[in-house]
Amino acid sequence: MKIVNVRASLVTVESQGSPLFFQPWRLTPSSVFYEERHRNQTGSQKIGEVVVEITTDDGLTGLGSVGAARGNALHIIKEHLTPILLGESPFDVELLWERMYRHTIKFGRKGAAVEAISGVDIALWDLMGKATGQPLYNLLGGRTREAIRVYASKLYPTEDLDHLAQEASCYVREGFTAMKLRLGHGPRSGRSGMRHNLELLRIVRDAIGPDVDLAVDVHMGWDVPYSIRMIRQIEDAGHDLAWVEEPVMPDDVDGYATIAAAVDTPIAGGEHEFTRYGFKQLIERRAVDIVQLDVNRAGGITESLKIWALAAAYNLDVIPHAGQLHNYHIIMAKMNSPIAEYFPPPVHAADSNDIFWNIFDGEPKAENGYIRLSSAPGLGLTLKPGVTLE
Repeated sequence: MKIVNVRASLVTVESQGSPLFFQPWRLTPSSVFYEERHRNQTGSQKIGEVVVEITTDDGLTGLGSVGAARGNALHIIKEHLTPILLGESPFDVELLWERMYRHTIKFGRKGAAVEAISGVDIALWDLMGKATGQPLYNLLGGRTREAIRVYASKLYPTEDLDHLAQEASCYVREGFTAMKLRLGHGPRSGRSGMRHNLELLRIVRDAIGPDVDLAVDVHMGWDVPYSIRMIRQIEDAGHDLAWVEEPVMPDDVDGYATIAAAVDTPIAGGEHEFTRYGFKQLIERRAVDIVQLDVNRAGGITESLKIWALAAAYNLDVIPHAGQLHNYHIIMAKMNSPIAEYFPPPVHAADSNDIFWNIFDGEPKAENGYIRLSSAPGLGLTLKPGVTLE
């Protein structure tokens, strides 16, 4: 079996309303600036995801996706990775991963190049599952449970606090026993922002009750002193959080370690980290309590298996960023992943976090707070009718 074709395409859909990164009440890495210089965009927006399709000489096709790099990854796959893959066996994932990584090292190591490799590597593993007639988790260690517990990952801060409470209550009624809230204020908002963060937590906690796990995401919008002070206030208010996610920029490993040592609340990070080399620093420094890679960003399945094993050696849980089957299959096969992120299907137009519902068929839907993986070969994904790759 040899690879005869590699296609990578940017699949786009319409998204109504302001993109998440332009919402004035959501923390982002740009929240550090004293003045806002972007406009709050409204109306119809194009969002997209790079999908990779690899075909073999016996007609099998594997699918993969790229986390966030979009157009840059598209170019890298077409111009730099495809020549490495053509004529090779899709089973040679270790060799192919190293060749791709070393070939792109001068402009890679992190970011778009590793995300491009990730999409390709996922497609290769999907091919292996289809070639052997096995669901991917069976190639990774088999089942560790019948179903995977998931947390509802929406709850974006809004000026309409009643709506936020209603959304949280809805997830409880649907059977979720865990969820995640995004906080809306950081250092530039001062004391009033801290009070508002606490108010958001109170509103959601009152809506979901004391027994539902609640995590918060601040998306790299804090600094070290603010993180320690804010988290301690959250703890003093009695909010027993499952974790605080990405308090500072990913390169500030020392800052992560300082925060983790100063508070009792678990600190999660790694969504924007890449390869075993980056995660080795986070893990060895005890900078995070929860490792939060994303398989279609961090290096694909081949590399993510190494990161999972490294975390296990330090008795750390891995709770990947995002849902999707490329994450779920490894979670199913590993003992140190107690829960998974889950973006409920969008009621109206998709946003950048749940665009995959518009592209793929086969993604599992939660029932009573759990998802079940099918026994379909490979990832178990197909493109939705009408979605074609150029």
